[in-house]
Amino acid sequence: MGRPILNVHTLSRGAAALLMVLAAAVVTAQSKPQEKDFQPHVGQAGKDVIWVPTPELLVDRMLTMAQTTSQDFVVDLGSGDGRTVITAAKKYGAKALGVEFNPDMVELSRRAAAKEGVAGKADFVRGDIFETDFSKATVVTMYLLPTLNSKLRPKILDMRPGTRVASHQFDMEDWEPDETTNYDGRRAYFWIVPAKVQGSWRLRYPAGNESREANLTLEQRYQQVKGSVRLGEVSAGLREPLLRGDAIGFAFVDQAGARRDFVGRVNGNVMDGTVRAENGAEGRWSATRY
Repeated sequence: MGRPILNVHTLSRGAAALLMVLAAAVVTAQSKPQEKDFQPHVGQAGKDVIWVPTPELLVDRMLTMAQTTSQDFVVDLGSGDGRTVITAAKKYGAKALGVEFNPDMVELSRRAAAKEGVAGKADFVRGDIFETDFSKATVVTMYLLPTLNSKLRPKILDMRPGTRVASHQFDMEDWEPDETTNYDGRRAYFWIVPAKVQGSWRLRYPAGNESREANLTLEQRYQQVKGSVRLGEVSAGLREPLLRGDAIGFAFVDQAGARRDFVGRVNGNVMDGTVRAENGAEGRWSATRY
């Protein structure tokens, strides 16, 4: 058989048709709006609040107030563009998590964390701050409204004693902060979650060569405590009671007129530590709630 003869006119018509299809595709691609990365704007609506970023200096101060270290797990409630989480991971070496309802903000934060080289330490999840479990956090940060802070307060007070909490701009009503920072007309509040010590305790402590027992009663309002100790027929008031996280301290003057200073730790229904008498003698004390 001989070689097939190409029809030059047919080839030209096919090539022309192909060029027309390609040209139409180019025009369509050029006319189609290009998708851009999401960019947040101040005041944009969120689930419960509008978005207003915390100044970088105040972010740093909130994490400094909490004495954040590489051993901490920081959770930022309503993490926005992720700046607090990224700073915690990059500057302080902490493992950090942002909880944010807006999925676009979550993706924006993840890209920012990757750009800053902390994607392995800074993570972000889309979630509702009232439904997310953040009980393992050692540091909690937030920039929410007062009503939301108050709604979160019971959950925060149930966290492990010693958990540090920092809030930009808004407090927690009658839970007095342990520190307040002011910067450029803005405020940052700081609290340490206190152990729950309210109630009656059986106190055991050394006095010379003897071991004594007494009934200790503590009253508590957040980190503020007061109380008394029963010494025979007398109920003596406690001096300088102090509660900071799970650390507790108090003193009283016994029947012989000797002052005894107690420092220790609270672990649920048990407390223990060291007691020092005015003569310098030291020993161990313990107390059990009943």
